[in-house]
Amino acid sequence: MYHTIEQQDLDFFTALLQDRCKSDLDTREAYNHDHTEDLHFTPRVVLLPQNTQEVSEILAYCNSNNIPVTPAGARTGLSGGCLPIHGGVLLSSEKLNRIIEIDEKNAQVITEPAVITEALQNAVKEKGLFYPPDPASKGSCFIGGNIAENSGGPKAVKYGVTKDYVLNLEVVLPDGTIMWTGANVLKNATGYNLTQLVVGSEGTLAFVTKIVLKLIPHPTHTLLMLVPFYDAQQACEAVSAIFNAGITPSGLEFMEHNALKWSQAFSEDYSIEVKDNHAAHLLIEVDGFDPEQLFKECEGILAVLEQYQTDEILFAESEAQKNTLWSLRRKVGEAVKVQSVYKEEDTVVPRYQLPQLLATVKAIGHKYGFESVCYGHAGDGNLHVNIIKGNLSDTFWNEELTVAIRELFTEVIKMGGTISGEHGIGLVQKPYMDLAFSQTGLELMRGIKKVFDPNGILNPGKIF
Repeated sequence: MYHTIEQQDLDFFTALLQDRCKSDLDTREAYNHDHTEDLHFTPRVVLLPQNTQEVSEILAYCNSNNIPVTPAGARTGLSGGCLPIHGGVLLSSEKLNRIIEIDEKNAQVITEPAVITEALQNAVKEKGLFYPPDPASKGSCFIGGNIAENSGGPKAVKYGVTKDYVLNLEVVLPDGTIMWTGANVLKNATGYNLTQLVVGSEGTLAFVTKIVLKLIPHPTHTLLMLVPFYDAQQACEAVSAIFNAGITPSGLEFMEHNALKWSQAFSEDYSIEVKDNHAAHLLIEVDGFDPEQLFKECEGILAVLEQYQTDEILFAESEAQKNTLWSLRRKVGEAVKVQSVYKEEDTVVPRYQLPQLLATVKAIGHKYGFESVCYGHAGDGNLHVNIIKGNLSDTFWNEELTVAIRELFTEVIKMGGTISGEHGIGLVQKPYMDLAFSQTGLELMRGIKKVFDPNGILNPGKIF
């Protein structure tokens, strides 16, 4: 059992943080949720440190007094990773929001965790540099949350995910110890890779206070097309065919009919025609520095698409139209949430298995009687499966649906995939971890958690 926060604990936090210690009910309720379904867990106190030393003192105190601590950033997550399920302290990074240095000579940036991802991208772009990972929520999510979840996004298909850009981290361990995990170098074969161990650990091992990211030159040109398919399976089949033709797009996104239609309604933007017989769309982008080369790549993509039944392909003719298309794709998740309570499963399989994955999702939905809206990063084999509650009973939703989800994940594993591509395990996916790992694998991870956090105070109840 954890220690229940009492007045003496609040007095300690207030003495350290003054008005950045928030224990009033309105504030606590404002921090009791993220974007995961309709789940709410209210912390006893919200703490807003503004430097590494304050984080250290908070964690040391909580560790000594057996107080659970839940790290939180922008709270845009979809797996319940920052939900304070044991109450206690919600430790927010939001005051750690400075870009410390953009090192143009070495193409690196040092940042604190609460810098918004898109703001970081824009800041380095002014220097001609590029930080590619771009989650759908890039306009609101924090770079620290991206570290915690090893976030991806549309650009991952060509450029990789968050882990591929993290060189070094300043972290605070659960006992308050401050340390750097690596070095600000591109190659490092010195001991275990603690940096990459922290990336994707969902705030269960350490609290990240500074981040060193590598950057690359920013592409100067992009071409974007929206491809309507009459058959969703064919849209999935076309994905691997494009790569097999030797073309690597900088974005290759899949959207079922309702995904795009709901996003249009949510955005109140109907400038893109979506016909009733369009079963799905692929949004395909190429980028680089040579316009002629990009046109050749588009010609190659069109040659591949001739093998499939598509309607007229839309080429974005302006930056405004490109922004419209990407905005519609990025808002699908929000649009689905407006339509209904939903559960989002973040399935991922080898790219060639994507048609089979979509067929499996629909077959299981038919078997158990639920509807789904699918979209995602098709180029990575990463399909977001949104299961719509609609008129389903609470009993089915809370009990029987877990059987269907387990069946889906079992099939995903059989295809060589896994149960989360970029959203993490957090709270809602942990019942299915036995499908992805053997008991030996799970015990190894629990052992690592124990080494970092022997008292189990940091983000307890997540992953395992």
